[in-house]
Amino acid sequence: YDYIRTRLTKEKLAARQDHTMWRYRELLPVEEDTPNTPLRVGWSPLYEEPRLAEQLGLKRLWVKDDGQNPTASLKDRASAMAVAKAREAGAKVIACSSTGNAASSLAGNAAAAGLKTYIFVPSRAPKGKVAQLMTFGATVISVQGSYEETFELSKQAIDRWGWYNRNAAINPYLSEGKKTVALEIMEQLSWQVPDYIAISVGDGCTIAGLWKGLKDLYAIGFIDRLPRLISAQAEGCCPINRAIAENKPWEPMEENTLADSIAVGVPRNADKALTAIRESDGIVVNVSDQEIMAAQQLLGRTCGVFGEPAGVTGAAGVKKLCEQGVIGKDDTVVSVVTGNGLKDVANAIKAAGEPISIPSDMDRLLAALFLEKFSDPRNDSLPFSDDIGESSFHKERDYRSGYGEEAGRSSGKGLLGPVSRRHRAFLTFPAQII
Repeated sequence: YDYIRTRLTKEKLAARQDHTMWRYRELLPVEEDTPNTPLRVGWSPLYEEPRLAEQLGLKRLWVKDDGQNPTASLKDRASAMAVAKAREAGAKVIACSSTGNAASSLAGNAAAAGLKTYIFVPSRAPKGKVAQLMTFGATVISVQGSYEETFELSKQAIDRWGWYNRNAAINPYLSEGKKTVALEIMEQLSWQVPDYIAISVGDGCTIAGLWKGLKDLYAIGFIDRLPRLISAQAEGCCPINRAIAENKPWEPMEENTLADSIAVGVPRNADKALTAIRESDGIVVNVSDQEIMAAQQLLGRTCGVFGEPAGVTGAAGVKKLCEQGVIGKDDTVVSVVTGNGLKDVANAIKAAGEPISIPSDMDRLLAALFLEKFSDPRNDSLPFSDDIGESSFHKERDYRSGYGEEAGRSSGKGLLGPVSRRHRAFLTFPAQII
């Protein structure tokens, strides 16, 4: 660290035009002549979110959107480091096992560098992530089993054929790539340390890397204190948090959560993660799948940030801790979104619902918007007068109650066509209620 202090200053860093993770080369374990990886990894936006902070009762809140990386997740940081080290080793093939994001990030970064990849994923991996793998030209092996079984098969294959190993449990360089998210957060905050940094936790490598980056900055004098970490896991798969809460060694768990990227029942970096949480005097919080999906909607509607379920688990944890009074109103918090919502559109649609579907007809539009106004309290300024919307609504109700045209009665579609569940109840209201 003394040597790094002589090579890197805040002023020197501020003058750099390289806005990627490689701007922090002095803090990264690569040779001086190792070229930057081709894709632009890192320097994702850090948004201050006053509306969400006010809603949660916080002094200040920032959201770090790492879903803006090239393959749409924080894992690009680890994979870029893996590609750089594979090049240094003269490797031509890289392999890994993954629940999805590590796989797609490796496939994309390796493809850009001209390297071949073999990727092992559990069969439950979302199609959006598998589509990325196939598009990037990876050889994809979908394993009919758990993540643990997928990992073991990849390990056997790597040992047999001598491929460069990108698995976080084996390769210590990966957390060095992930630590750049901490370096960026602190630089983007002008080196002013928040009280908490929240992040979702699965295998444990990400939170370990986050903590390593913070400790590096403290060691070279760039920050004068360390934040507390918030480790957020899904209730259905929380072996690391359970170990902290019960103050005992971690034990395997079933992988019962829709947040596939953190559904890791046998975490391979558990010891590093546990150390990071304990050293930071951190907090652990487990959230249900329902709380995760609610956080996805909350971030989307207040911040315009679309995160996948695992990506917003940290935000779900922050919300829960605020509601419990664990995080105080004068505290400052950074929540890291680790993956983009387009990774898992199926669950996003389940949470958000289907769009309004109507033919090209103004009466049907008016009826639909009238229903929308009553079914969602945020829609108190829809662009039509209540009497016009009400008239169209009554037409729609009459169609469905048997007083409209024969076509409407027989089809059950009325003016609106197929109607969403949240609208259906309004169509059964007696006329006097309206």
